[in-house]
Amino acid sequence: MLHESASTPSDDPIPVVKQAEDTPDPTEAKMQIGLDCLEQVMDIHEQVFPQWDDIRLEDRAIIIQGDVDYLMTVQGHLIIDSETAYQRLDDLLSEHNLTALFREQITRDGKRHHQVILLDGRLQQPKQPSPIPNIILLILTIVSLLYIGTATAIGEISLTEPAVADQLRQNLIPEFWRGLPYTLSILLILGSHEMAHWLMMRKHNVVASLPYFIPGFIFSPFGTFGAVIVTKGAILNRKALFDIGASGPLAGLIFAIPILIIGLATSPVIEITGGAVEGNSVFYALAKIVSLGQLYPTQTHDVMLNQFAWAGWTGLFVTALNLIPLGQLDGGHILYAYFGDIARKFYYPILATALFLTLFVSSIWLILLIMLALLGKVYAVPLDDITKLDSIRKSIALFIFAIFVLIFIPSPITTPDNSGGLIASILIVGSWQILRRFISRLQYHIT
Repeated sequence: MLHESASTPSDDPIPVVKQAEDTPDPTEAKMQIGLDCLEQVMDIHEQVFPQWDDIRLEDRAIIIQGDVDYLMTVQGHLIIDSETAYQRLDDLLSEHNLTALFREQITRDGKRHHQVILLDGRLQQPKQPSPIPNIILLILTIVSLLYIGTATAIGEISLTEPAVADQLRQNLIPEFWRGLPYTLSILLILGSHEMAHWLMMRKHNVVASLPYFIPGFIFSPFGTFGAVIVTKGAILNRKALFDIGASGPLAGLIFAIPILIIGLATSPVIEITGGAVEGNSVFYALAKIVSLGQLYPTQTHDVMLNQFAWAGWTGLFVTALNLIPLGQLDGGHILYAYFGDIARKFYYPILATALFLTLFVSSIWLILLIMLALLGKVYAVPLDDITKLDSIRKSIALFIFAIFVLIFIPSPITTPDNSGGLIASILIVGSWQILRRFISRLQYHIT
């Protein structure tokens, strides 16, 4: 429920003050104002008043977090294009302290109905949060990255000077400067990813925090668990949602790919002595062929990743995780911006894929499976959920989905043979064919 009556310590009934007959009901007055404004952009068919539990979860979140009250829902058809209609209606409603949410419903027979949810109040822009926690976490992450980078550098030294490497390990902290290549590379990849999000949010007038870098220390082979930005404001429409979701992965890849290529070209190829190795994606396998002349690992040799190569591989891996098309992930933002509410149909197929990977490929995906099961159904729904992407953004979205397939690593840690690359190739080619057919079918329903 939106409102609950206040309790009273007395057993006596709370007195009800009757409203004079000539005094207008303020709620009805606001409804009439809203209807008058709506008639300028919409052919109204009916008014509905759904129960609180019937309102979509994301819409309830907007109402609660925006500190506004639900007023009414109106169904009909917009008489002008949705993007122009929302802007014109919002200008009219702002004068009366009202807010509108644009939604679209598809009936069982395939007919579309436009729906406008009117809210009493305006969504206030929150204050920019303090940067102090961001700075503290950044410092801790730098220390953590220096540790991983230094360990990688000493491992490379051990190939030619094992005694020197042993001495360096005994007094590690003064040697942290050796980890600068890895540290700077990861900060460049993750930093550009998060700052692209942040700048795009600023462009679309969405208040968001600065990036929170999450240190990993000894608990993560990457020295970090990535970085996040906390969104504090509502997103206008699907175009803005797409721009925000797509900007981060594209910016990160601009730096991750050349760092990976440079790293592979300068990494030594050594004889395999046992242990686990990083898995292959289609793109990573091609990058090794281009940089080293053949696909590794072979039966006897593998490339020992230096700091740049490990940072590049990490950048691709993290980007692929972010591009999983579900929920609050970047891929989820892109998918919802492209398909709208139809994006929810991807939930169970993707969850089944994650379960398959967990059971038959790598138990590492168990954490991801749990995360997707808990958070994968909740999307960032914009205020205007009717306006669709333009053709350029749709093309970029399909390009990003293709990138996801190319850089996704089904088995992040694999045994030292070619099975990892083979499994990756088979699974990725198969999933790409399924995804391509699914997209082509769904395009018929959204065009």
